[in-house]
Amino acid sequence: MLSTTTSAIKHSAISDFKEITKMRLSLSVVFSSIAGYLLGADTISFKILLLLALGGYFMVGASNAFNQIIEKDLDALMLRTKNRPVASGRMTVNTAFVIACVFTILGIIILYTINQQTAMFGAISIFLYTSVYTPLKTKTPLSVFVGAIPGAIPFMLGWVAATDDFGIEPGTLFALQFFWQFPHFWAIGWFLFEDYKKGGFFMLPTGKQDKGTAIQTILYTIWTILVSIVPVFGITGKLKLSIVAALIVFSFGLFMLYYAVQLYKKMTEKAAKQLMLASVLYITVIQVIYVLDKFIRTWI
Repeated sequence: MLSTTTSAIKHSAISDFKEITKMRLSLSVVFSSIAGYLLGADTISFKILLLLALGGYFMVGASNAFNQIIEKDLDALMLRTKNRPVASGRMTVNTAFVIACVFTILGIIILYTINQQTAMFGAISIFLYTSVYTPLKTKTPLSVFVGAIPGAIPFMLGWVAATDDFGIEPGTLFALQFFWQFPHFWAIGWFLFEDYKKGGFFMLPTGKQDKGTAIQTILYTIWTILVSIVPVFGITGKLKLSIVAALIVFSFGLFMLYYAVQLYKKMTEKAAKQLMLASVLYITVIQVIYVLDKFIRTWI
């Protein structure tokens, strides 16, 4: 009986740790950072890859922990968040704060061992997410614009970790993930509109599930597609894309655009959820294609 109880406590603690740091989201961020590193590195260092993965996870985990502390009362009002550790009362604010602070310190130190610029951008990310984006969510739809900045940093952070330089290449990676976040988060804001409203969050650009929001979603999807194929024109420094890869990237962009148009036509939560899933598939596949294309061109 004691063994069963201890096991249950451990399981609960692990689950709460995953939830407070949003493990799946954090791992997706680490994936983006690694993709950026592989694009920027001339010679792959598995030590730097490990440091980047750990540092990136700590920074994102810290941001999410701080976010759940700040929004604990609002999280308790929403169906999708009411069972979070702090909102539900399973974890104290002090415990979450200690986790957030320790993760912040560890994250910055680990990224600093890679280079100073990587640590700086990591610190900027956590500051904007925690101190600007989070408070703005209940005040203005512009919070999505602010939140898109730290959200776009991971892809370009990997390049900076590999090169210790910020130029047109990481800037392009940043722009790609920056524009992508608008259709992604507006799709989420659409199908979770009623739940967000309970917490007083303003996520859609017009504040409503209307044609205006759907049109802006289409426009930002188009911007995402255009930015994603820019490297094929040879104007983004060392960041290049072959014609074949650009066509594949463009095709996946049209796939995502199709669902953005479907949202405009149908105006339903189901269509918004489909767009969200399409956007996740898109950004994942595009990063893989960028990396594969680089190594294929190198081998050829």
